[in-house]
Amino acid sequence: MSPIDNSRLEQFSSLEFLARQVVEGFITGLHKSPFHGFSVEFAEHRLYNSGESIRNIDWKLFGRTDRLYVKRYEEETNLRCQILIDTSSSMYYPVIDKPDINHPNKITFSVYVSAALIQLFRKQRDAAGVSLFSDQIELHTQTKSSNIHHKYLFSELEKLLKPIGAEIRRKSAVAGTLHELAERIHKRSLVIIFSDMFENTSNPDELFAALQHLKHNRHEVVLFHVTDKAKELDFSFENRPYRFIDLETGQQVKLFPAEVKQQYLEAVKRFKDNLKLKCGQYQIDLVEADINKGFEQVLLPYLVKRSKLY
Repeated sequence: MSPIDNSRLEQFSSLEFLARQVVEGFITGLHKSPFHGFSVEFAEHRLYNSGESIRNIDWKLFGRTDRLYVKRYEEETNLRCQILIDTSSSMYYPVIDKPDINHPNKITFSVYVSAALIQLFRKQRDAAGVSLFSDQIELHTQTKSSNIHHKYLFSELEKLLKPIGAEIRRKSAVAGTLHELAERIHKRSLVIIFSDMFENTSNPDELFAALQHLKHNRHEVVLFHVTDKAKELDFSFENRPYRFIDLETGQQVKLFPAEVKQQYLEAVKRFKDNLKLKCGQYQIDLVEADINKGFEQVLLPYLVKRSKLY
């Protein structure tokens, strides 16, 4: 995907506009790829029947043929999609003065992708809702498909693009909040989670029990594991003195990366292997989402998942 023209964004200052740009570019790319069979708009035309709504008449086609045709959509279903975004302080890594769509941190990446997904939901006439959580639920909306509701979701997501002060420490409580959200999402839904999965608990089984809770309630779950892969997973730092700061607690440690790199990589591998194992057991789709690799890595798995559901 080519970089977004920031000068155009400044004219609109709109997450909704940005989401449209991302989705249009993504769909164009799909049509040029082996995945061109995905229909995210309409499947075919049919003749207009007198007395029905004129909402879906293709007026451009009418101008060429002088006959009334209606766009028949591939998906007329009411799929419910609930997007869950981890807003704890660790999601604001890396700390950047002005993160943007071309140079995001984890929270801005999650917001931009969520906005693009909502735009796809709109095209596919799916109902969407958003839940924000840290050590508590910050926001939980209903799933609706109206344009007014979509604009409300965009406005709430846009608030997350504003940086939080360094003195604000939003801790993680992924397990507890996922349990609560599992009870709040009453109707069977496609639940999409954006989180780095960094949980302040000594017992990782608590986290996996919360994911299992969502599956037990008959939800389909896609977990996008959002990371800055080079730094957080591969620990690619020069071997010079660094001060590492825990964004959630403020604790600091000074060291040379080489002193701890081997132990760190082993711990990360154990964590990732366990996460993959548990998600496989619970039939949860796990997608590694590197904030430096663009949006296709997220949007395409969503379309693949949706095609399997309907």
